Amino acid sequence: MRLWSIHPDYLDSKGLVALWREGLLAQNVLLGRTKGYLHHPQLLRFRETGNPAGAIASYLRFILIEADNRGYHFNKEKIINRHFRSKIPVTSGQVEYEYHHLMNKLIRRDTESYKKLNKLKKINVHPMFKLVNGQIESWEKTHK
Repeated sequence: MRLWSIHPDYLDSKGLVALWREGLLAQNVLLGRTKGYLHHPQLLRFRETGNPAGAIASYLRFILIEADNRGYHFNKEKIINRHFRSKIPVTSGQVEYEYHHLMNKLIRRDTESYKKLNKLKKINVHPMFKLVNGQIESWEKTHK
């Protein structure tokens, strides 16, 4: 499961579709509708909000906006009717890690997106998050 902290417009089509599916899975986990992924580290920051269902639903709404902007037809009815109006902090180290992780994927599967993103000077975060200084998040499973 990868719930990206970076802005969803950086994702290629495969990445955006995967994020939608994984976000819906995360929503089901946080609602107690599945037995798997209960302790997945990517869910920790949503749980820590005190309103995990609202936080993941709001996260998914931004994915839906990106999908709509691209002309995709994701089913908005799959997002529960809960809301979270705050922003979740994400560290600069985490954002940098995710950017490089995505770039490693794009160099293999979407070279045009790779070339475009490789020139970025500033990495934008998903609108649910606010950037704070810090290292890679403690919940991240790094692949070194």
